[in-house]
Amino acid sequence: MNKSRGRSSRAGARRHPDGLRQIVAALADRKAVDPLVLDLRGLSGATDYFAIASGTSDAHVRGMAEHLMARLPPHHVEGLGQGRWVLLDYVDVVVHLFHPELREFYQLERLWADAPPVTLGEVGIAG
Repeated sequence: MNKSRGRSSRAGARRHPDGLRQIVAALADRKAVDPLVLDLRGLSGATDYFAIASGTSDAHVRGMAEHLMARLPPHHVEGLGQGRWVLLDYVDVVVHLFHPELREFYQLERLWADAPPVTLGEVGIAG
């Protein structure tokens, strides 16, 4: 993936990094609940995409994170020990894996409501 944050532009073609497809596929493999990808290009200089998903329990959240880390090692990880909210930083993509109660509490989707969602089909995942 591109190692410089925020370089891409929404004005260009809607091309998404291959790493995003790998992330979405890995989350689907582990039965992520309500997965969502937000396109932050043009809205944030920190990253291009947020991938957000829930697990059914702390163990499920940790399991998704560990599976994803085994397939695609992240640049940085936060929250893995607790499994309530795990953040995996892939530079161009930041993955947020939540216990359902915390996802409801923090409401990242609402906070980033200006960011258009990316459909699974756009990243090459049948949904």
